[in-house]
Amino acid sequence: MKFLVFSDNLDNGKQIMSYLNGKGEFVVYTPDDSKEYADYGASRVVYLKGEHQAKPISELIASEIKSNGFDFVFITSTVTGRDLAAFLSQAINADIIPEVFDVKLQDSKVSTKRYGLGGKVVLEEESNGKIFTVIPGISDAVPSGTSSQVETKEIQRGNVNILSVNPKKGREVDLEKASIIVSVGRGLGKKEGIAQIEPFVKLVKGELAGSRPVCLDYRWLSEDRQVGYSGRKVKPKIYIALGISGQIQHIAGMRDSKIVIAVNKDKAAPIFQEADYGIVGDLYQVVPKIMGYLS
Repeated sequence: MKFLVFSDNLDNGKQIMSYLNGKGEFVVYTPDDSKEYADYGASRVVYLKGEHQAKPISELIASEIKSNGFDFVFITSTVTGRDLAAFLSQAINADIIPEVFDVKLQDSKVSTKRYGLGGKVVLEEESNGKIFTVIPGISDAVPSGTSSQVETKEIQRGNVNILSVNPKKGREVDLEKASIIVSVGRGLGKKEGIAQIEPFVKLVKGELAGSRPVCLDYRWLSEDRQVGYSGRKVKPKIYIALGISGQIQHIAGMRDSKIVIAVNKDKAAPIFQEADYGIVGDLYQVVPKIMGYLS
């Protein structure tokens, strides 16, 4: 089999390449400049130069597909990646299966898994899909021990002019890389509670995250710290959920965590069904006791 990968997110891209390594030949197209792409088993890595617009990139990739023939296309699930998938689907007349986290290749048929109904269910589907946008978690990132051929291609100017770019203010948090995450929910009760939890986060050498209400409704934390179906999908070694009820939309973002520790006053909270260790109690009483034990 032959595969083409588009990646504009290094961590997600490394997972996809690790998944494909050993399944056939694959080529990677990326607008990133990281040299790490060449360490994960691709026969070629094509670095794209110029404005990173989805339509002209799709035209470049469609030309490669038509010239050299590829069985499947894997695309990182990013803003550009999802736009690119739509343009590419039209250009090569192929079906898209979006936002998958598991793919089993069976000749012309593929079996995929993705979340549906707002993260409430996992859809396992068999289809003739050829293009996949892939969320984090399809594989662990493991270098292949080989080095790829590298080349550069220029992206042709698109018919959309970028007048200005206004990046979001604040530090972008890379939760996907965190090995320990302390996540707070509505049970925190007040914005001032963040300052009370931060020493605990520092003590366990973790990253602070939050549920949708904390990040989007109350804005106690920035949007880039949201874990859930509409936020980040994470799989740390330890996920500590403080005051999080555990609705399915949140579970969809952290269900691949290795160890889950939950603290909640409600003994019937759904988060306890996902937890390896659960403590029924007030987080403002429980967390100081844990800190005293760890100090």
